[in-house]
Amino acid sequence: MARDRRVLIPDLPGHGLSDRPDVGYEIAWYARVMSRWLKAVGLSRCDVAGHSFGGGVAQMLLLECPERVRRLALVASGGLGREVSWLLRLAAMPMLVERIGQPLMGPCTRLALRAVGHPQRPTEAVRLSAFNEREGSARAFARTVRDVIGWNGQRKSFFDRAAEISRLPALGVFWGDADPVIPVTHAVALDGWVEGAKVTVFPRCGHYPHQECPKAFCAAVLQFLDDPMVRPAALRPRAGEAAA
Repeated sequence: MARDRRVLIPDLPGHGLSDRPDVGYEIAWYARVMSRWLKAVGLSRCDVAGHSFGGGVAQMLLLECPERVRRLALVASGGLGREVSWLLRLAAMPMLVERIGQPLMGPCTRLALRAVGHPQRPTEAVRLSAFNEREGSARAFARTVRDVIGWNGQRKSFFDRAAEISRLPALGVFWGDADPVIPVTHAVALDGWVEGAKVTVFPRCGHYPHQECPKAFCAAVLQFLDDPMVRPAALRPRAGEAAA
């Protein structure tokens, strides 16, 4: 993707090589941080892509700084339905991971990657495990999950606050049809809520299309970003509402 465009890939706080401060890690907080980051690096207008939880943060950017988002690509994104993997529901149990999880973050990372079918190479599994072994990772992970997931699934939905967004950007949704973490039905159901969203489903692909089928994924995302015929999305009127 960086062959003909500038690509910036930040680690969210609490992830990767970023710091792990003692904060709440609510999704709205992440969106505020990312909004200020966009301003700090001088991006007045850009395309935004978010995967899984990052997709939920990307959605919240539309409440923080909608004027900065030209097109929005959501990849196997959270926040579009209730269903979610039982592993994440387990991680949302009150204080379980935060209190006793830090020594287990490394080995549990490797087990979780296998459980969800991550196309991991040995070196990548070691690198991801090392990230999560850093002090504060369990706290950040536990609080992040607890804010958006409960025992019965995802608790926060984009559609709960979508009406507050004055104007949606062009919206592309990209999903694997065999996603074991967040089901592809969320992508299909989106069409009932949003008019003009471009939905792309990758066959025989799980939760990580950017790693499982990178060529097809890049081609689909670039086509969405560069297509001059793509128009901003719009919420469909709900029952009892008048069309704008």
